[in-house]
Order: sequence, then C-alpha cells, then structure tokens
Amino acid sequence: MEPILIYDTTFRDGTQGEDINFSVREKLKIAKRLDDIGIQYIEGGFAGSNPKDTAFFEMAKNEVFNTSRLTAFGSTRKPGAHVENDANLKAILDTQTPAAAIVGKSWTLHVEQIMQNTLDENLAMITESIAFLKDHDREVIFDSEHFFDGYKSNKAYAIETLRAAIEGGADFLVLCETNGGTLPFEIETIIHEVREELFSDTSQAVKLGIHTHNDCGLALANSIAGIRAGAVMVQGTINGYGERCGNADITSIIPVLCTKMSCPCIPYENLSKLKNLSRFVSETANMIPLNSRPFVGESAFAHKGGMHVNAVMKIPEAYEHMRPEVVGNKQRVLVSDLSGKSNIEYKAKELGVPLGGNGVNSGKIVAEIKQLEKSGYQFDVAEASLKILLEKFTDQFKPLFELKAFRVTTEKNKNKSNSTHAMIKVSVQNKEELTAAEGHGPVSALDNALRKALQKFFPDLDSMKLIDYKVRVIDGREGTAAKVRVFIESRDQDEIWCTVGVSEDVLEASWQALTDSFQYKLSKTIRP
Repeated sequence: MEPILIYDTTFRDGTQGEDINFSVREKLKIAKRLDDIGIQYIEGGFAGSNPKDTAFFEMAKNEVFNTSRLTAFGSTRKPGAHVENDANLKAILDTQTPAAAIVGKSWTLHVEQIMQNTLDENLAMITESIAFLKDHDREVIFDSEHFFDGYKSNKAYAIETLRAAIEGGADFLVLCETNGGTLPFEIETIIHEVREELFSDTSQAVKLGIHTHNDCGLALANSIAGIRAGAVMVQGTINGYGERCGNADITSIIPVLCTKMSCPCIPYENLSKLKNLSRFVSETANMIPLNSRPFVGESAFAHKGGMHVNAVMKIPEAYEHMRPEVVGNKQRVLVSDLSGKSNIEYKAKELGVPLGGNGVNSGKIVAEIKQLEKSGYQFDVAEASLKILLEKFTDQFKPLFELKAFRVTTEKNKNKSNSTHAMIKVSVQNKEELTAAEGHGPVSALDNALRKALQKFFPDLDSMKLIDYKVRVIDGREGTAAKVRVFIESRDQDEIWCTVGVSEDVLEASWQALTDSFQYKLSKTIRP
C-alpha cells in the first residue's frame, strides 16, 4: 500500500471545538512536536481571518520544519471577484507557506441556498482560485466541503466540482464528510465511484484525501474506509478535537495504519512519542486528558477484573491487542472491589511496595480493600492513595508529617463576598508548626495552610500543584448526611497523581485526599 500522508488541522478545525484555544506561542510549540513525530502537513490556520493566525504564520517564517509542510488554509475567491484582487487569496500568499488548502462547495444546497450563488460561478471560483495559487508555486490541496452529502444529493455536480479543481491544477482532492453522518460502507462505495469517474487515465497526477467528522462516532472508521478505497492523505486533529463531536483523531489513525494495516505514515520508532504528544496538546489546551482515548489514554491498557489480571501477567496478549510501549503507553492494573490477589501483587510490585513480610499477604489486602471500597473508597483512579494504603497494611508507611488539629472558618459579609481561613497544627520532624492561611474556599485554605507549614522543611513543594478537585455523593438517599467521596489530582514536573478520601464530612474527606497527596509527593522527594 502506498504510504499515507497525515494532514493535521488541530490549529483550525481543532480550535473550533468547544473550550479549545491556543496562543500563538503554544501553536508554535505544538507545531514543532508535530514536526518531530513526522506529521507531513500542518495546517497553521485560516490565513488573514484573525490576528492570532496572522501572527502565527509570521512567527513560523523563522522556524525550520524538517518533516512537515506548513499549510495555509483559505477559501475560494468571492463570487464575481477577480483572483488578483481577492483578499483571502492574497493572505494565503502572504504566509509564504509551501502548501495551501482551499475549501470549495460541492453540495448544491450550499451553493444555491447558503451562498446564493450560481452553480457555474462556483465552478469558476474553484478553478480560478487553485490556478492562481499554482501560478505562485504553491502545492494546492482542495478541500471539497460537504462532498459526500453533495454526492448523494447531486452526483453529477459534486463530480464537476472535482473536475474544476483538477482543471485548476490541484495536487490533492480531499473529500470532506463535513456533517459526520455518512457510514463507512458508503464512504468506500462513493470513493470507488469517484475514482472510476475521474481517474480512468492511470497517469493522472492528482491524489485523493479524506476528511471526516465524528458526529456518529465513525470518524476513525470513515477515515480508514477512505484509505482502503484509495485516499492517500488523511486529515484529522490531535485527540480528535473539533466542532460538535470532533474530528478524526490522529492519535488513533496513526497507530491503526502503522500497526494494524502495515501502512507506513510516520517513522515506526516515532510511534512511542504518541502518548506524550496527546498529553502535551491536552495540557496546552487546558483540557483534562480523556482516560478512555484509544492507544494513548491512561485506561487504554488498564485491567481491573481479577481473571483478566491473572491472564495478562502470564501472557499480555490475552487481553491486549498490542504492546502498549509501541505507542508510548504502559500496561496498568487497577485495584478495586473486583480485584483478586493477582491485582494486588502486580500493583504492589509496580508501586514499589514489597509484600510478604509482617504476616500480611495479598489475600488479606484484597479483603481489606474490598471492605474499603464497599464503604465508598475507589482506588482504581487513586493510585497514590493506594500506594500509601499498601504501605500502611504492611507497616512500611512512615508519615513525613502528622496532623494535630485544624480549624476552618468561612465568613460571609453583607457584600455577598466570602472569606475563608484555615488554621492548622502539624508535627514535622518532631517539631510542631501552627500556621494559618486564606483561600478561595475551605479546601483551598487548607491546602495553603498545610503548604505553608511544610514549606520550611520541604522547599521542593513549590513544584507541586493541585490541578483538579471532585466531590461525589456516594448515596444521595441519606441527604445531607450522605457520605461523599473526594478526588484530588495533583502534579509536579514529573507526573500527575490522584488521591481519594471518604467521609460524611466533606472537609474530612478532602483532608484525607489532600494529605495523601502531600505525603505521596514528599515520599518521592525524601525517600530513595
């Protein structure tokens, strides 16, 4: 099979997704990561449409891309205008990118009812715009918007738009499944028909591409269907970010092509960078990484059931479709009320907690954990708390601080603003520390007070940040007396970890999770 070209549109289609946004410098950092992993085309944005994209293209002129061709996106000339005077086409040229992507309409509904244009003028716009860019030595990618809906509505006209692009000299015809409603078998059938209609001459230089959206959860399947039918370029975004339900996810497309279809698209050794790339883009976008994301998610190779764990400890292929290390991921075993001894033994080894001493075996630990989970704890997503718990069960836990007392007060004044203070007394290295701090709410105040008390003894705490806080009511039937489960996610420069606390008192549950987080961080710093 011919090598497939990956076209990344995270900076345009991706940022059309809800809550997705990047600064100019963030875009440049991501672009360098995409170049490093071997993405062939990086769409920098919509040329001339906004100051941010303009600034990015200006900054990118001073950068060297070793494997990627930076691409400027734009639309065809306006109806009735001359290409030489079209501001959008001029903006594309001003970016000085080696490649340009031009979007044109292929669905008569859009041409006549949305644009209120004529069918003939739309064809002229496509041909003339592409020819203009080719005359200025640009590689031109024609994005045939709404192609599959257009084809189903008026096959003859949809084909004419592609002919118009070929006449203009387009290098690629990218068939866009813009609304996300076409099924994989339809994609394959239509692309086969397009190839028969357009490419009877095997010397034809223009190539096909596929661009899909995930409105039916089929973006990946439709992309693969398009490639099977003859597309040699596939467009998508990192993590599938995009408008509505998102775009095809490049972090899934690449490993499917490389490992499942023996179809090279990036250097095989670069697959191991995929998880880090996915996480980098998530963090840069300030989006919580999706644990269940195929290949690169934290849960992609995670095992919870005792029988499953017992099997993968013997032969990983029993419940894993590939080696997780290939895509930079790792096998994980979760501990919960579904766990068996195999889970505990695997997890203890992974977390560096030796078992077998002090008269405690994995069977006893399983029983204890199942009782805790019955009372509301959940350790499959709180591995830092699990590590501390295993150390406590085996008498290996050495606390680096101990609570003596804390008090939290919240004051609400007539201006409707809240003021929260926490006072805390802890014992550290045989010394008692009494501190107080303010915060944005009780947990924030406790975090600040504890940090203030420990900072004198452990300066490295500066690198630790609380990044997420979740409260779950375990059984709402008890009303305000119900138990709550608190998850706290923290990070430093090396890793992200999660801790858990459970109590009828939300402050007590928060304190449990908070102190576990600090104990975990300090244990990494202090202990060998």
